[in-house]
Amino acid sequence: MAKLTSELLRPVDPAHALDEAALLRYAAANVPGFPGPAPALALTQFGHGQSNPTYCIQASAPGGETRRYVLRKKPPGAILQSAHAVEREYQVLKALGAHTDVPVPKVYCLCTDASVIGTPFYIMEYLEGIIYPDNALPGVTPSKRRAIYFSTAKTLAAIHKVDVNAIGLQNFMFQVERWERQYLASTGEGKPARYQRMLDLARWLKEHVPEEDSSAGSGTGLVHGDYRADNLVFHPTEDRVIGVIDWELSTLGNQMCDVAYSCLPYIIDATPGERTSYGGFQHIGIPDGIPQLEEYLSVYCSFSARPWPAANWKFYIAFSLFRGASIYAGVYHRWTMGNASGGERAKFAGRVANTMVDCACDFINRENVLREQPSRGFQGSEAPWQEFGREQDGSTSTKDQGKFVPSEKVMQLRKKLIKFIEDHIYPMEGEFYKHAQSTSKWTIHPEEETLKALAKKEGLWNLFIPLDSAARARKLLFEGHPLVSPGSSNDLLLGVGLTNLEYGYLCEIMGRSVWAPQIFNCGAPDTGNMEVLLRYGTKEQQKQWLIPLLEGKIRSGFAMTEPQVASSDATNIECSISRQGDFYVINGRKWWTSGAMDPRCKILILMGKTDFSAPKHKQQSMILVDINTPGVQIKRPLLVFGFDDAPHGHAEIVFENVHVPVTNILLGEGRGFEIAQGRLGPGRLHHCMRLIGAAERGMDLMVERALSRTAFGKRIAQHGSFLSDLAKCRIELEQARLLVLEAADQLDRHGNKKARGILAMAKVAAPNMALKVLDMAMQVHGAAGLSSDTVLSHLWATARTLRLADGPDEVHLGTIAKLELQRARL
Repeated sequence: MAKLTSELLRPVDPAHALDEAALLRYAAANVPGFPGPAPALALTQFGHGQSNPTYCIQASAPGGETRRYVLRKKPPGAILQSAHAVEREYQVLKALGAHTDVPVPKVYCLCTDASVIGTPFYIMEYLEGIIYPDNALPGVTPSKRRAIYFSTAKTLAAIHKVDVNAIGLQNFMFQVERWERQYLASTGEGKPARYQRMLDLARWLKEHVPEEDSSAGSGTGLVHGDYRADNLVFHPTEDRVIGVIDWELSTLGNQMCDVAYSCLPYIIDATPGERTSYGGFQHIGIPDGIPQLEEYLSVYCSFSARPWPAANWKFYIAFSLFRGASIYAGVYHRWTMGNASGGERAKFAGRVANTMVDCACDFINRENVLREQPSRGFQGSEAPWQEFGREQDGSTSTKDQGKFVPSEKVMQLRKKLIKFIEDHIYPMEGEFYKHAQSTSKWTIHPEEETLKALAKKEGLWNLFIPLDSAARARKLLFEGHPLVSPGSSNDLLLGVGLTNLEYGYLCEIMGRSVWAPQIFNCGAPDTGNMEVLLRYGTKEQQKQWLIPLLEGKIRSGFAMTEPQVASSDATNIECSISRQGDFYVINGRKWWTSGAMDPRCKILILMGKTDFSAPKHKQQSMILVDINTPGVQIKRPLLVFGFDDAPHGHAEIVFENVHVPVTNILLGEGRGFEIAQGRLGPGRLHHCMRLIGAAERGMDLMVERALSRTAFGKRIAQHGSFLSDLAKCRIELEQARLLVLEAADQLDRHGNKKARGILAMAKVAAPNMALKVLDMAMQVHGAAGLSSDTVLSHLWATARTLRLADGPDEVHLGTIAKLELQRARL
């Protein structure tokens, strides 16, 4: 399963305890911006990894900010010569961070004085992201697996493009003999069963060193040395690498050895554990979505501009297994000495080392290990690296467009939704409208809560929650919750584990009625706000606000748009969020804060500026505001073409000296744009999905009316002009549906940033299509279509709103055009 960085933390192993007071003194004096004065220090240890002990330092200033850092140190006790080179790691990270685009954490200081905490160490930036400890990526959707592997290959290519001379890393070394010596040193006095086979393998490798590796020629460059998925930190919401870690084995050498090492999951499962089989993907089967070995290599070769490695692939894989055996022999050696940092897994490292030796000896005796050239399926205009490259730029891919076949699971949910809406919501629409126009409009119709309970009972609750977010929340937040019991029928709060594409088929059905989304707890802005809290909220914020939102006990609002500035350009916003001691003080005016009129609305997510002097896109922050906080003044409900959307409503709100705790900030100061992009991608798409449903409702009502009404001597459905317009509406609706589904698919596979082009296309196309269809339906209904006797006018007003909400058409058209121009320059 994917793990957040914070999930890998555990109490410090007694064998790795250190002098925290000495560490605090050193960090305060040498780490720029370290909290103070007299900060409280909380030290935990990363349980992941088998090498240098790694710690999380959490420093909290009294009544002030809290910051986290990572400390890497050499292990205590006797260690192998040249192993655990934290000085090497620091040197590489510093050079890469200062001079390249390779994603690495920022390093702050290196301490070579062992008297401080017992061994040399360095302190670097803490990255909150996702690590995938298992190469098979269990619990990850197939499309996401593919994107993760391609991003892994692209990042490795970026490392291999580094000019080591330009960044001062030209004095590294690389040789087979080093790993042979390390293996021999690791075995100690007793010779393991594979000892002779290892020596034979070393001899074979020396005899088959590729020509380009015989000297420091064109094949020599920076090698990571341990490049694999669990040494990469991925962005919390996007399938891109934000940090390459564990550089202690980095060196200069033939970079194809790095590539081969990253391909070992196809050959062998080298994760230490108590089992008898260590077969790789080619033995046990490649998990759905993970690319074939050739495909992965093709992506790397394209981004690195390297030739296909078939000629020496046998050497590269054999050397990677040889090196891996040496490393794991060292891990096992440290375990026997009591100073291994990988916990219980380390005791199985010797077994892995032996298996790698056997695998390498078998591999060098195979006839064919890799095709001379990549197969035709990985060449030409639709090669995987070209598809991936276009997706990195937000461009669309023609691969599989239109081939959207929902699974049986989704079809069953879709049938249940349609039946629920037809049996329970359509019959109540008249009552809901009547209540919304009464003097009790700002109260909740009692039947709404009854229907919500029924929807929850039928498993049609929180369907919008993505699979990855549900998995994280289930583990971190809901353990022991009465409605969340993984694997049971009452696992209600976290949805059913759908991708955006799968949810698209269901969200469309909800869009057929303006009342339906909230019945299933899938209405805006709650869905976007819940997603923000799921992805970016602290555990305390989630417990206070996310759980009641997921339960449907409260609702929320999103306060961003301001009346005095053009808020389509969010850099214009003027609402201030100023830090004063333990509080942030908010001053400003917002409007079109949807949901704020609802009596159940208890929390607002507000976007304002914490630093007006910061770079343009670092001024904004998002913060949680309890709607009952003194100074929050709801001035009036706003009307949309005469509709006030009671009891939900859209409010104009004044924030006057509103004091909220500093703990209410989301993700940190200056992270507002980052959160907005994470929120708006799925949110915009949900609007588009619902618009497809609204247009379908319009088509149904239009056809029903045309078949039942007579004008000028025949049914409206018999008039040629109607038939032509009806056909055109169907064509445009189907085009928009496919565009929205393709956008959902790319959002699943590549994240918001990479899918931004097609998301913008969908956001422009869907409202305009819905407006045309609904306008035609209103026309066919005559005067009745303009009244509130049908849902058409309300659906039309909503669709017209969405040409502005979440970004006006002009902004999205600009995004599409810029991406097209960028692609033309490639």
